[in-house]
Amino acid sequence: MKDQERKIQELQLIEQNFSQLLLQKQTFQSRLLENENALKEVNETKKQPYKIIGNIMVAMEKDEIKKDLNSEKEILDLRIKAIEKQENKLKEHAQELQKEILKELK
Repeated sequence: MKDQERKIQELQLIEQNFSQLLLQKQTFQSRLLENENALKEVNETKKQPYKIIGNIMVAMEKDEIKKDLNSEKEILDLRIKAIEKQENKLKEHAQELQKEILKELK
């Protein structure tokens, strides 16, 4: 019975970790959407674009802003993919534990 309790606790920890990963993923997806919208606006505007740095807005070249936004986009994409890999590993581990627990209950 001790082993089964340990597995149940481990399963609960996996669920907590999974919830935290989902929150992180949502945060990064939100930032990615903002990034993509900003990139779209920079591409479509005819006016001088500005970038907010601290408490001020600074005029910048379009190409430089695009470069910064694309770099940030790559980082966000990588972070989201890393989180998705972690999610998949957690799901697989949780499924294995659930099978073991159910098998022991029978």
